[in-house]
Amino acid sequence: MIDTNALQRYSLFGGVLPEQIEHIKPLFGLARYDAGDAPIREGDPNDKIYFILGGRVSVSKQGVVIAELGEGETFGEMELIDVMPSIARITALEPLEVVTISNRALYEISKIEPKAFALMIMNLARDLSRRLRRMDELACR
Repeated sequence: MIDTNALQRYSLFGGVLPEQIEHIKPLFGLARYDAGDAPIREGDPNDKIYFILGGRVSVSKQGVVIAELGEGETFGEMELIDVMPSIARITALEPLEVVTISNRALYEISKIEPKAFALMIMNLARDLSRRLRRMDELACR
């Protein structure tokens, strides 16, 4: 079962009311992976954003680890927006539990909870902008 209160810790749900989350929650997926599993492989299609409920993952590009993510963080959002192949490989470093929202689910959310959808997309754009700023800072060092 997916806990609404747990989801509200994620920036994607900033400003989304608990009752709105409850209404759209049936569209979410729940998945578990063993250590070593790769929920996303570099170059493969991906149509989901993943919310880490428990566990840690490494993010690697061309075999180079570029980040580690843990509980409360997300991955897969780039491909959800630009519908391009996955830019990196995500590997579970330990048993991993995630909530997923697919592109199709986002479309359904736009129809049944348009205000929540608008907030989620705005929050997603903010998150991606923050990541881009961090990458710009790293590139200029």
